[in-house]
Amino acid sequence: MKISRRSFLTAAAAVTASGRLLFSPRASVAADAPAVAAPVGQPEPRSAVSLVSGEARRKNICDSLVAIEDQILPVLKTKKSVVIKPNIVNTTNQLASTHVDALHGILDFLGPRFKGPVVIAEASAGFTTEGYDHFRYNDVVSEHKPLRVELVDLNEEGLYKTHTILNGDLHAVPVRLAARLLDPEAFIICSAMLKTHNTVVATLSIKNMALGAPLHSPRKESSGWNDKRLYHGGVRQTHVDIMLTAQRLAPCWGAAVIDGFEGMEGDGPNDGTLAASRVAIASTDYIAADRVGLAAMGIDASWVGYLNFCGQAGLGQNDLSKIEIRGAKLAEVTRKYRLHADIERELRWMGPMKEVPEKLG
Repeated sequence: MKISRRSFLTAAAAVTASGRLLFSPRASVAADAPAVAAPVGQPEPRSAVSLVSGEARRKNICDSLVAIEDQILPVLKTKKSVVIKPNIVNTTNQLASTHVDALHGILDFLGPRFKGPVVIAEASAGFTTEGYDHFRYNDVVSEHKPLRVELVDLNEEGLYKTHTILNGDLHAVPVRLAARLLDPEAFIICSAMLKTHNTVVATLSIKNMALGAPLHSPRKESSGWNDKRLYHGGVRQTHVDIMLTAQRLAPCWGAAVIDGFEGMEGDGPNDGTLAASRVAIASTDYIAADRVGLAAMGIDASWVGYLNFCGQAGLGQNDLSKIEIRGAKLAEVTRKYRLHADIERELRWMGPMKEVPEKLG
């Protein structure tokens, strides 16, 4: 459906009334279904995460996917399309946004393995198409034929499904999430980066999906609404809302690819400086991918609230000892990233809430 004030308000009322997605089990599992544990005497399954180190970004990305193709292909062959979700948080700063060579690497992997349509889709905080032009995303369409690659601005497309999060006053409010990122017939690939962050310590695949899914008004609409802003009401609330949105999106997630060839440290996600880690990380478990990414950045994973909440909600593996790392040794590629100058205030989400934390980011 197309965005309109009437349709949104109608859907919003219904979603707010139900509220059942708040802290619910993963959407693909019935709420009353019993938890399934590993059989007695058998070890708990380990999530596979590839960790590739090399001097060519495009090759690193492709190789990281090849290393886990046994995890990808059984699901990919059941899907009708692929959606690649880059991170264009800034339409002019390349260091803050997914590099075109990362997309080339993903498409190099898909080329011999998938024959359906591929959509590169983003809902940037700015105007997405400006980022596509500035970062030369249009080049991938012609280079990767016969793959049918298309670029889509999710804000301009205006197709959405409503979801419930908490605002800064901890009231349940509806947001519009891009419908393409909730398509059960699509294999969703997240193309993220290693970056520090001004509110949630670090941003990798989960944050890219959860804050890339909410829409803002298209250019032609004069009202100027922006549902992304509802996620920035408080340092604690933001972590919770990322987890709530990840719960909704996770049943459609295919693979996370994190480009650490040139990461960002310091005042990310926009104004940080280059950290040349020269790695690529990939997994069908987004939580496990981010957990390995944080380790590669030398960041204490307990500081990242949304990752801990996602692990607690059963969305993936957050225990590093239960992750099978394929490829490079983690200790050999770890580089300690300098954190945002506001890190002490960012960490106020931890512990009991004695007062409503101030807004950050």
